[in-house]
Amino acid sequence: MTNEIFEHAMAAFDTEGESLVATKGVIDRVSFEKAAEALATATRIGTAGCGHTGIACQHLAHLMCCIERPARFISPAEAVHGGLGYMQKGDVMVLASRGGKTDELLPIADICKRKGVTVIGVTENPASPLAEKSDIVILMKVTKECDKYNCQGTTSFSVTCGIFDALQTAVMELTEFQNEEFAVIHPGGAVGKRLNNK
Repeated sequence: MTNEIFEHAMAAFDTEGESLVATKGVIDRVSFEKAAEALATATRIGTAGCGHTGIACQHLAHLMCCIERPARFISPAEAVHGGLGYMQKGDVMVLASRGGKTDELLPIADICKRKGVTVIGVTENPASPLAEKSDIVILMKVTKECDKYNCQGTTSFSVTCGIFDALQTAVMELTEFQNEEFAVIHPGGAVGKRLNNK
């Protein structure tokens, strides 16, 4: 590996860090608080996204389950083939798309609106179809993806996960979630051993 390749690879940390800081600067406090409160009080939570963003949405569903907020990732393909039967009035659906134009997500937003499900949209484009169909919009800012072609959803993934991590942090506070509760549902691994040994 040449020095040039190594330096380019290490620049990924700077690229993602810049976008995380930029996203922190564009998040609207009122919208963020509404989203956190919706997640903290929902009976069920659904998440959906495509590609790298879909994986980030799986991460959010897992984060919510870890603090005892019932959640599941719903594949966009399955969602429009009966999967949205999981969502009921008063529930919350989180849809994420950097550009806010992902075709697979827009019908999900429409169905959720018809069912009385609160839609939280995470996007970089406040004028996008996803933003327009969402009840709550959380903005993100991606300055550049890490690869030289600016195509892979690398920085987008990190920023989306950063937003979800921040929401989880807020929901833990709003629900007064305790470590003792986490110990019950997380007996495995080093974390489980540490918590349960106490």
